[in-house]
Amino acid sequence: MNRQKRSQGEFVILMAALMSIVALSIDAVLPALPEIGDFLSVKNAEETPKIITTIFLGLGIGQLLFGPLSDSFGRKPIVYVGFIVFVIASIICITTKNFEMMLFGRILQGIGLASPRTMCIAMVRDSYSGDYMAKILSIVVMVFILVPVVAPTLGQFLMQHYQWKSIFTFNLVFGVLVILWFWLRQTETLKPQYKIPYRLSIFKDGTIAFFKIKPAVIYTILSGLITGSFMVYLSTSQRIFERQYDMADEFPLIFASLAISVGLATFLNSQLVVKYGMKRIVHISMLSFIIISLVFLLLYNGDKPSIAVLIGFFAIQFFTIGFLFGNLRALAMEPMGHIAGIGSALNGFISTVMAVPIADYIGKYVTDSVTPLFSGFLVCGLLSLALFYTLRKNVPVSVNA
Repeated sequence: MNRQKRSQGEFVILMAALMSIVALSIDAVLPALPEIGDFLSVKNAEETPKIITTIFLGLGIGQLLFGPLSDSFGRKPIVYVGFIVFVIASIICITTKNFEMMLFGRILQGIGLASPRTMCIAMVRDSYSGDYMAKILSIVVMVFILVPVVAPTLGQFLMQHYQWKSIFTFNLVFGVLVILWFWLRQTETLKPQYKIPYRLSIFKDGTIAFFKIKPAVIYTILSGLITGSFMVYLSTSQRIFERQYDMADEFPLIFASLAISVGLATFLNSQLVVKYGMKRIVHISMLSFIIISLVFLLLYNGDKPSIAVLIGFFAIQFFTIGFLFGNLRALAMEPMGHIAGIGSALNGFISTVMAVPIADYIGKYVTDSVTPLFSGFLVCGLLSLALFYTLRKNVPVSVNA
């Protein structure tokens, strides 16, 4: 613990690097979706976004498995197990010539990457609490957001100079370097008094304990709604900018600029959250998220806005999302210090399993217009706000709320 205090900056960057393996595996592939679809003989181009959404499905499943195990065996061993799964899955993705096998490989990649993703959150919760935990998570997410800024450009560069398989190879090499750093520098964060002897019932007991904590459940559902709406953009962004606006070459730059918007918000959140509190910031951000969606639909429902207008609306919308991601996760984790492993797992599993069908359902309507995307933002925002008010009404909150 003392070592972490002496190197908090390194701890934050290392946690962000662990999560960045996930972001790189998702975002670097985006420019290559058409080429991958052609190589695998995908007849319907609307099916290729499943290469993105299936990895999220694996992330949800993997978190449910690795989280409880980490409460018994520690955070570090579980990170290693997950990375081995990721290596095997990456080899499948590189060598396959079948679309269904590619999707299987992506699910398996997600399962493996669920380990560093879940352990990152659990290790932060092991080490910090309260609004300061939200501050640390915001900094982690901010560094993590820098990856989508460069990932599509990196993916496009690798694809143009080599081939799409080199993207998966690069992700694998990057992951190996991060895991070596993790092995050399990171100490175990699970406190001995919180270590739970392994038994099959820990899955059941931990799940029961989780669902007894109403704020954790509600904030997890809110995370699922917000993540789902954002995942619609993530899975359809290539289609929107390359097909609807004929900007294939500019796509990585546009994607990067919008990622910066999220990163700026998470940085500001790390500076503001201790002063104003997580709940107040979440409340204001949800209201903003809804208003922005509503204004867009009133102005451009069914119409095609200019690319400048669309990017402007996306930037403002994702700026509000940047305030929601870390705070909703921190609010869910706050009352679960005694079950941080399975708590983080269930939080990630439920929110991701909610997000995937939301993204798949809304995404299939995003063909020649972005109206369905903003309609999805609005519906998810309204549902989130209603649940948030229910929680505020029934659960005592601080004066900063």
